[in-house]
Amino acid sequence: MDILNSFIDWGNGLLWGSVLIYLLVGAGLYFTVRTGAAQLRLLGHAWKAVLASRDSDSTADGGRGGITSFQAFATGLASRVGTGNIAGVAIAISLGGPGAVFWMWMTALLGMSTALLEASLAQAYKVPDADHGFRGGPAYYIRQGLGQGWMGSLFAVFLILAFGLVFNAVQSNSIVAALSGYGVGALPVGLVLALLTAPIIFGGIKRVSRVAEVVVPIMAVLYLLIAIYVILTNLGELPAMFSHIFQSAFGVQAAAGGVTGGIAAALLNGVKRGLFSNEAGMGSAPNAAAAASVNHPVQQGLVQMLGVFVDTIIICTATAAIILLSGVHLGDKDVTGVQLTQAALTEHVGAWGNDFLAVAIFLFAFTSIIGNYAYAESNVQYLSRNRTLLNVFRVLVLGMVVFGAVRDVPTVWNMADLSMGLMAVTNLIALLLLSPVALRLLHDYDRQRRAGTAEPVFDRHADAELDRRLPHEIWK
Repeated sequence: MDILNSFIDWGNGLLWGSVLIYLLVGAGLYFTVRTGAAQLRLLGHAWKAVLASRDSDSTADGGRGGITSFQAFATGLASRVGTGNIAGVAIAISLGGPGAVFWMWMTALLGMSTALLEASLAQAYKVPDADHGFRGGPAYYIRQGLGQGWMGSLFAVFLILAFGLVFNAVQSNSIVAALSGYGVGALPVGLVLALLTAPIIFGGIKRVSRVAEVVVPIMAVLYLLIAIYVILTNLGELPAMFSHIFQSAFGVQAAAGGVTGGIAAALLNGVKRGLFSNEAGMGSAPNAAAAASVNHPVQQGLVQMLGVFVDTIIICTATAAIILLSGVHLGDKDVTGVQLTQAALTEHVGAWGNDFLAVAIFLFAFTSIIGNYAYAESNVQYLSRNRTLLNVFRVLVLGMVVFGAVRDVPTVWNMADLSMGLMAVTNLIALLLLSPVALRLLHDYDRQRRAGTAEPVFDRHADAELDRRLPHEIWK
């Protein structure tokens, strides 16, 4: 195990210390400029697109009865909104100080433009599946758009490792941590989680999307209501909290509580945990986006872009406020992750806050497990349509849920950092190479909106370059 940990540490040092932060920030800035800051100018329109997307009656993409745009949004949020919002924010603050929250925000704001383009490409290059729906994602747009089958397969392997296996271990690990004060053993928790997960993942992506559509909005609203209560009862301390975040982010004020590393620690941990939470540029959410039936690829791009906003700017900020307004992060540095957030909420509302958060982390993490599986299933099918292989993979997923429950926290989170880093590097390179296609799709969408079209419909024949480059199976 020491050899494994040494290899993981070496890989993380190489990826996060030398490559990924520059690639993430650089790509986000480039896409922001090239899209005309679409994440800001189309934010209001994106809300309307989500609220009006409960039906999958599109005929522009072939009308095969794929999941609705809202279900794809909920499936994406099911994976995004999880332990990264509760445990991840706490870890970022513990290791990087309050300034890490600022860099989480920056990762999200820049990443929204990246999410817009990657989800639009996933829609443009999606393929029909055997269940009369659609599947797609980076593996598909790499193969069809760049003609690099080997690179698409490599991405699929990285995603299967990350979302199918490692990230699900992170989710079960956080559930065990949240329940640690209740005398419940780690192994029994892992086994119960596996039993609850099995019937959902063996039902396929449509069952996953139906569960996510119901559970995700409920759990997010409940958690936010508690956070709003905490903020309202501490309104006078908000200016000082935000000032502390900004000053710590730029090293103007040293982070209290024993945090070392200054700006570098805040930046690194903010970007890491921000990426884990909102997944922008990682190449995961496009797998859910591709399954939706919509009238224009950019429509789903906007929906997934909004998912990044909800995840980090709203929910992660709520968690940060709960922690920073409590002051518990200045105490025992051995308390981190979900247990730090539990201690903070208990400080605000009393002992029942610990119980509430235990239930919340269970719902957040459980829906993340099934959302993660939906991504991985699409990529297993990309590599092979063998049904037996898919069922073997499903058993491995359940095994990793149990593994994560009994492993120590640092090992599981370090594995998650390495696997998502490999995914993100591969996907961001592909996005930069395919950005001309994505930008043409956005230009077509903007052109129709400027002409007064309430709901743009994609016609590939209106753009000879897109007609030439896109596959002919869907957008006829």
